[in-house]
Amino acid sequence: MKLSFIYLDFPFWRSEISKIALYIKKIEFENRVIMPEEFKRVKENGRLDDGTPIPHHQLPCLLVDGHPLAQTGAIARFCGKLSGLYPKHNDLLAAKIDQFIDLATDITVLVANTGRDDSEEEKQRKRGELVNGDLKKKLNILENNIEINNDWIIGPRMGLEDITVWRLLGWLSSGAVDGIPTTIINQYPKIQKVCLAVDNQPVIQDWIKLTYKEGYVRGNYL
Repeated sequence: MKLSFIYLDFPFWRSEISKIALYIKKIEFENRVIMPEEFKRVKENGRLDDGTPIPHHQLPCLLVDGHPLAQTGAIARFCGKLSGLYPKHNDLLAAKIDQFIDLATDITVLVANTGRDDSEEEKQRKRGELVNGDLKKKLNILENNIEINNDWIIGPRMGLEDITVWRLLGWLSSGAVDGIPTTIINQYPKIQKVCLAVDNQPVIQDWIKLTYKEGYVRGNYL
């Protein structure tokens, strides 16, 4: 099976959960990076410049033996099954994992859409309101759905849902998101514990050294 992963040159959770799942189990894949200018054309015509179809006009996209697969959740489930990080025969466990991937999507959309078309000053104002309003509500929901005294969200070992939360909060706390404080994780001790547990995994550190650019702030988990 030939796998080609298409995304921008940025370690966002939407792509990282699937890439890391493959990396953990040493499943080879081609990492195809496109530039923002080409992505703009993808959103218009649904194809890369070389003609590769991008079915939903958005990224990430995974080519499986040349067949394009769209949507973060679908790609994550596919890669998770290949790597053993997502169940093939336990529908309830699969649904529990899906809840966290979908919640991460809700949070991402909420943050990205707040102030998107406004002036910088107005965006900062709206993002400040968001931090103490709807974003706080969503993160409280996430916090309350993590078991007490457990490094991992579900089960005895790191899973897709843990990697998702690690990178989502890495993005939010990196200082790269206008109006979101780098200390945002501090008021959510269970989320923080999961993020630190993921960050301390040797395989995660290997992935960071191999793929993240020098100087990239992957998140403030302390």
